[in-house]
Amino acid sequence: MGVAAGEGVEAAEYAAGMTTRISFVCLGNICRSPTAEGVARHLLAERDQMDVEVESAGTGAYHVGNPPDRRATEAAADRGIALDGRARKFDPDDFGRLDLVLAMDRANLADLQAAAAGVEDPPPIRLLREWDAEAGTDRDVPDPYYGGADGFEEVLDMVTRSVEQLLDEIDEGRIGPI
Repeated sequence: MGVAAGEGVEAAEYAAGMTTRISFVCLGNICRSPTAEGVARHLLAERDQMDVEVESAGTGAYHVGNPPDRRATEAAADRGIALDGRARKFDPDDFGRLDLVLAMDRANLADLQAAAAGVEDPPPIRLLREWDAEAGTDRDVPDPYYGGADGFEEVLDMVTRSVEQLLDEIDEGRIGPI
């Protein structure tokens, strides 16, 4: 299970040469979670030195094998961010290889927590917007699927703020590998 520095591990020792593995999870894995994965990959490329691996999945199997939603892909592309991959369903076996699982909303969080109930020593499962200073008490990333283009832009803004702060904390050694 991933731990934070300060829990008996020095930050520099904790971050040295170890990969941090993160999964972003939404319902169908075609809008929010691939957006978070794409934003994270984009920001990691800009930071160049961080040893972080990211992926995404869905709590449901509704879109397994499909590419990210066209509207999400277009909104991200307008910002120079690529959304790649195919939708997949989160598997409880995934917990064993991850350091952090980030849900896009409270419903996905509850589904992931239920899936982790039978897993020995699962990684932390948290809401992505815990790292968004503008989130206030509503830490859900809203699902833009049934809305217009502005919803995808709003998701990109929320996800970008959250991932930037998350990566800062990883870079500082406050979040890290198993």
